[in-house]
Formats: sequence, structure tokens, C-alpha cells
Amino acid sequence: MKLSKLILSIILVGSTGLLLANPNYVVSEAQKGDGVLSLLKRYQIAQYECNIDEFYRLNALSQNQGLVQGKSYYLPIQTHEFNSKSIRTTLGINDFDLALSIQHYNENATASGLRPQDFRQDKVLWVPFHFLNCNNSAVEITPNPETVPMADMPMTGLSSTGSFDIFGEKYKQVPNISSKLKGEVFYIVAGHGGPDPGAVYKQKSSRLCEDEYAYDVSLRLARNLIAHGATAYVIVRDNNDGIRDDSYLPHDTDEVVWGNKAIPLNQKARLKQRADVINSLYKKNKAAGVTKQSAIFVHVDSRKNRKQIDLFFYYRKDDKKSKSLAQKLHKKVKHKYSVHRANGNYNGTISSRDLYVLRETKIPAVYIELGNISNPLDQQRILPSKNRQALANWFCEGLMD
Repeated sequence: MKLSKLILSIILVGSTGLLLANPNYVVSEAQKGDGVLSLLKRYQIAQYECNIDEFYRLNALSQNQGLVQGKSYYLPIQTHEFNSKSIRTTLGINDFDLALSIQHYNENATASGLRPQDFRQDKVLWVPFHFLNCNNSAVEITPNPETVPMADMPMTGLSSTGSFDIFGEKYKQVPNISSKLKGEVFYIVAGHGGPDPGAVYKQKSSRLCEDEYAYDVSLRLARNLIAHGATAYVIVRDNNDGIRDDSYLPHDTDEVVWGNKAIPLNQKARLKQRADVINSLYKKNKAAGVTKQSAIFVHVDSRKNRKQIDLFFYYRKDDKKSKSLAQKLHKKVKHKYSVHRANGNYNGTISSRDLYVLRETKIPAVYIELGNISNPLDQQRILPSKNRQALANWFCEGLMD
């Protein structure tokens, strides 16, 4: 595939004459067999009808008009000069979740070879049209029935002993360790999934994808909680991927949300879907007499390659229970580092943040970042399976304190 190029001057298009270049859009040549959808799908933006409409408008094409092999076309991906500070100040927006989704899109584009350099290197930020101009118009992809989890957690009264296929063949039998968390309900949510891998780092021939590692830690945590008597809901689910002991976890897109719902690519629709699922389950469990319910969101951050970060936590502003939940986990991790890290230092932070999933869920919630996926030292926190299990153990212990 030829790398996309930015048009910064007048260009020739085929033999039809001159086309005035638009300095604000990415262009790409149509390959053999390309139609509009296949071209946009290659750039991971075909899920939005507004992107398709904008493509036709930019290129002055009529609906369903074919593409000409070798001809360059404007893509509905605007370019902005990155100010080296942040995506939000570059674009003049305040939405942190939106900025994070734009960051992930650019990182994925670099990892998949669509653009030659990271936006922080060449100072060119790609912003697909739908991020700033569409209203949740994603076309959801219906999962293949064969990939949909058939066995779900019970809605109430989960026993601390039993067999749960969601954890995979090796780990499906959950031992009865204690009843310390009996009566408590936890909603465990791995970040991203489905069409959105989250943060991506290309390492040699492998791609490290945030959603796979967040999911593995989430499963391990859920299993631990159940072993201590809790009821745990695994909100993001993958029927093929139970707990895995490999260092490199292959990426797939067949994750669904509780209730076998397809995961939208649209960032706001995806976050709303998860908050709605949790709030619905919360109401049912509250009506059944459950008094302690919490949500745990597990993510992996993405920053500059040399930036090493310790585990850090976000809680909902002005929510004492959410803050207390984050403090318990932060305290436990700090203690574990004092024991297991050679110098005993721990620099992980705890702070409030106006994130959609924290703001919109009706129960105490904490948002965990496991480290920087592009930093070699932070990668060692998630690549070895024993370390992923250690994280799950620490979090479980913190929740029991």
C-alpha cells in the first residue's frame, strides 16, 4: 500500500487537469478494486455515514459513483498542525475523552502503516470528520453469532464456587477462598474493545493493543473477586479469549458488551452504552437489596516512548465514595511497590477527572491506568502474565481492605 500523503500545493489528478489542493485534508490513491467503502474502511472511518457523505462532497462525486484506480481522492480526515502541547489545545476543545479517541486514531494509523510518523514527531494531527461533526451516526457491526458469549454471569446471587466459561478452560473453575466480599457487587469494565483497540504500540512484528491487556487484567480481577464471595459482572466480553498466559496477546475485534450488544466505534456511543448497562444492572441489584456496588474501569495509557509512569487512578469529582474507592486501591499499590520494587518508590497519582464513564455511572467508580503501553519498562508490567495476575491480586486486596 502507498502511504497517504498530505496535499500542500496544486496537484495533478489523472489526466483530467488541475485540482486545487486543499491543505486541510489527507488524500490517498485508489487501489485496484477500491470503492468508496473499501477505501474508507482501510482508514477505519467507514462506520460513519457522515464520513461517506463528506467523501462524496469533497471529491464532487455523485452517490455510488465508482473510483478510478491510481487517482488521488480527498479523505474526510482533516489535518491540523499539532502544537506539541496537547490535542485539546491544538483543536480548541475541552472534551478529554474525545481528545483521547483522536489520539488513539492517530496512533493506530501509524501502527498500521497508514501514516509514516507519529503525530508528535511530524506535528501533523489527523482528525476524521466524524469526531467533530457527526452525532453518533456509527453503523454498528452485528457480531457473528458464533462469537457471542453464550454463558453469562447470573444476574443475582453468584456463588463463590463454580465454573465460568468466560475465564477460559484453564481458569474457569473458581475456588472458594473466603466470603469477605459476600453481598458486594462489582462491574469490571475493560477499556475499548470491538472496533476500537485503544492505545496501540508496534513492537517488532507484534502489535500491543490496549484492549487485550486491559481485558486480561479485568478477567483476572473478576475471578479474584468471585473467589472472595463477590458478584462480578464482566461488562466487556470476548467468548474466544479467556484468561491468557501469553506475553503477546493477539488482537481481535469480536468483543461485545453485556447482553451480547455490539460495541459501537463512535466514542460517545460506546461510553454511553457501558454506562447505561451498568446503571440498568445497578437498579436491578439495588431493588434486590444489594447495598454495596462499585465499578472498576481498566485501561492502559499511551504517552511518549520515554515517558515511564506508575499505575494511577481517577475518581469522580465531589464524590466521596468514588474518591475513597480510588484511595483504597492507590494505598494498596503503594504498599506493594514498597515491598516489591527495589527502591520502594511509587509515583502513581490519584486525582479527580471529568470522564464520561465516571460522571454518568450512578455508583462509586474508579478509572485505572496500568501504565504507558509504549514505554519498555511499563510494558513489563503487562506483558508477563504473572505481572498481570499480580495487578489483579493487588486490586482485589485493595477492594477488600
